[in-house]
Amino acid sequence: MKLTKVRITNFQSIQDSTEFEIGDVTCLVGKNESGKTALLKALYRLNPVNEADGDFGVTYDYPRQILIDYEEEIESGQRNPAQVVQATYVLNSDDTAAVEELFGRGCLIDDEPTLVLTKGYSNSLTLKHLSVNRDAAIKHLTNNSDSIPLSGEPTVGEVGADQGVAEQTETSEKRTAILQSISDSNVSQVVFEQILQDRVPKFLYFDEYYQMKGQDNLDALNQRVANDTLENSDHPLLGLIGLARLNLNQILNPRRTETLIAQLEGAGNFLTRSVLPYWSQNQHLRMEFDIRQAQREDPPGMTSGTNIWARVKDTKHDVTTTLGTRSRGFVWFFSFLAWYQKLRKENDNLILLLDEPGLSLHAKAQGDLLHYFEKELKPHHQLVYTTHSPFMVDPAHFDRVRIVQDLGIEPDSEDLPQEQLGTKVISDVLEATPDSLFPLQGALGYEIHQTLFIGPNNLIVEGVSDLLYLQTISALLQEKGEQGLSSDWTITPVGGSDKVPTFVALIGAQNNLNVAVLIDYQKRDEQRIENLYKKKLLEAKRVFTYAKFVSANEADIEDMFDTDFYLKLVNLEFNQSISSSDLPQGNRIVRRLEQHFQENPLPNGEKFNHYRPARYFSENIKSLESELTEPQLDCFRKAFEALNKECIPQH
Repeated sequence: MKLTKVRITNFQSIQDSTEFEIGDVTCLVGKNESGKTALLKALYRLNPVNEADGDFGVTYDYPRQILIDYEEEIESGQRNPAQVVQATYVLNSDDTAAVEELFGRGCLIDDEPTLVLTKGYSNSLTLKHLSVNRDAAIKHLTNNSDSIPLSGEPTVGEVGADQGVAEQTETSEKRTAILQSISDSNVSQVVFEQILQDRVPKFLYFDEYYQMKGQDNLDALNQRVANDTLENSDHPLLGLIGLARLNLNQILNPRRTETLIAQLEGAGNFLTRSVLPYWSQNQHLRMEFDIRQAQREDPPGMTSGTNIWARVKDTKHDVTTTLGTRSRGFVWFFSFLAWYQKLRKENDNLILLLDEPGLSLHAKAQGDLLHYFEKELKPHHQLVYTTHSPFMVDPAHFDRVRIVQDLGIEPDSEDLPQEQLGTKVISDVLEATPDSLFPLQGALGYEIHQTLFIGPNNLIVEGVSDLLYLQTISALLQEKGEQGLSSDWTITPVGGSDKVPTFVALIGAQNNLNVAVLIDYQKRDEQRIENLYKKKLLEAKRVFTYAKFVSANEADIEDMFDTDFYLKLVNLEFNQSISSSDLPQGNRIVRRLEQHFQENPLPNGEKFNHYRPARYFSENIKSLESELTEPQLDCFRKAFEALNKECIPQH
C-alpha cells in the first residue's frame, strides 16, 4: 500500500498541520524552528520500525501553550485523548487480492480502496476508514465456511486425504471464527486486523543523532542489546554487523579467525560499492573493519574486552583513518547505508523519513545525495525528507515540495488568530512567507544560472517553443523597421503552465526584478491565472494570455497563426498532409491535432510535440516569411506593443 495523505495535530509546535499529500518522494522545506522535525517524528510514531519508539507522551509532546487546559479536560472526562497522526493509504493490487481471497470479490466498495489510520495519546493504532461491503463479506465467508479451502490451498489429492481434511477443517474453523468476530465488531475492523494491519508499511526515521561513532566496545554493546537500552548510534553499527552475516556472540566468541576476517572484508566491500558511486567528493576511499582485543590506552569505555573499529582507507594517500575522524557528511551517509541495508533485508516494506539528510554535506555532495535518492531509494520506498538547503531541492521536481512554516515565529505574528499559528504544511507557494521560499529561490536560482534564462526584466512563457516563435517573429518585424519585442526582455521558459505560479512567486520575490507572463489560456487555467494577481504576485496588467490577442475564448501561441499556416509547419516537420477538414472541431489548433494523432498515429511510434514545428519555423523563416499574412503578424504586433508599453520601466 502507498501513503498518500498525512495530517498532524496536537504535537509539539503543531496544532494542525492541515492535510498534505505524500508522493513517491516528498521534500519538506522550511527555515529553522518551523517544525519540520516535529512532523517527521510524529509520523514516525504511527508505525515505527522500532516498536519501542511508538508512544506519544502528553508531558513532552502536547503543545505547551494549551497543555494545562487539555489535562484538565482529560481528568474531568470532558474529552478523549487527542489524536496526533492521521494517515491515508491507497491499497495496491496485492493488498486487494489478499482481502478478496478471504472475504470475497466485491467486499471492497471503492474502485481505489483507501485505508485511513490514526494514532494519538491513547497510543493505539486505530482504523478510521475502510469501505467494506459487510453483506458481501459475510455471504462469502458463510458459503465457504464448511468445506471449501482458501484459494491456492492444496487439494486432498495433492497432499493426501488426512492432511487435506485437516486443512479444510482448519480453514472452516478460521472462517467460522471470523464470522463470529464480525457479529461483535465492525467488519472493516476485522478485515484490517486479519489482512491489512501487517501490510501497513513501517517507518524508518534517521537523523544525525543515529550516526556511528566509528568505534565501540562490543561487550558493552552486547550488554545494551540484552538490557534493551540501545543508543541511537548503536543501530547502524548493528546494521553493519548484520551485513557481515554475524551476530555479537559470533564476534565475541569466534571459532575461526579467517571466517571472521572474510565476513568483515565482505561487509566493507559491500558498503564501499554502495557509497562510492554517490560520493563524488573522493573516489579513492575504501571501507575496512577491524576487531581486536582492547588495550589499556584505548578510548574511554574501550579499555577492556573486544573492540570494533571502522576505518576508511584513502588509496590515493595510502593511509587509513577512523570513521569518526572523517567529515560529518561522509559519516552520515555511511551510517545511514549501514542501517538501511540491514533493515531492507529484514523488511522491504518501509517508508523512509530522513531529517536534514544533507545538513553536513557540501553543495555538490548534496546533489550526489539527491541522485542516490532517485536511483536507489525511490524505486523501492516512499521517501519523506526535510531540508532548508536549496541544494536539496530538486528543481526538476518542484511538485515534490511541501512548504513548512510557523507564522507564530514571524516578526508580525502578534495579531494573528490562534488557528493560524503553529506549524503548517502548504503546497501552494503563493501562501508562503519570503523566508520559507528561500530554499526554493536558491534551487531555482541555481537552475536558472545554468540556463542563463534570467535578467532584470523577465517575460515568463510556458516552453521553449514559445521562445522560438516570439524571438523569430520579433526579429522579422525589426528587420522590417517595425517594433518587435523589446531587447530589455529576457524570455524565461518554465516547462509548462503548472510551473508558472511557482516561477513567478520565486523570481518575483527577488528585489528589483521586473516580471510579466505571456501564457496559453484554457478554461481550466482560469483560477491559476487569476491567482497570479489576486495573490498580489503581479499586477493584473502584467498577466497576458494569447487569447487576448486573437480574440478567442481559449488560445495557445500556435493560435496566433492561421490554421492552414500552422498545419503547413506540422506537415513539413512530420512529413504529413493534414488539412483543416481532417481535424475535429475545437478552439485550439494544438488540441485538435493531438486528438487527430490519437486516432491517426504517426508512423514508427513517432509522437507529436509542440517544439518541432517551432524549431522548423525558426530555422526556415526566410522561406516561410512570404506566407505570414498581415492578420497573423498583427497578433504578434499587438502582443509586443502591450508587453513593451506596460511592463518595461520607462527611463
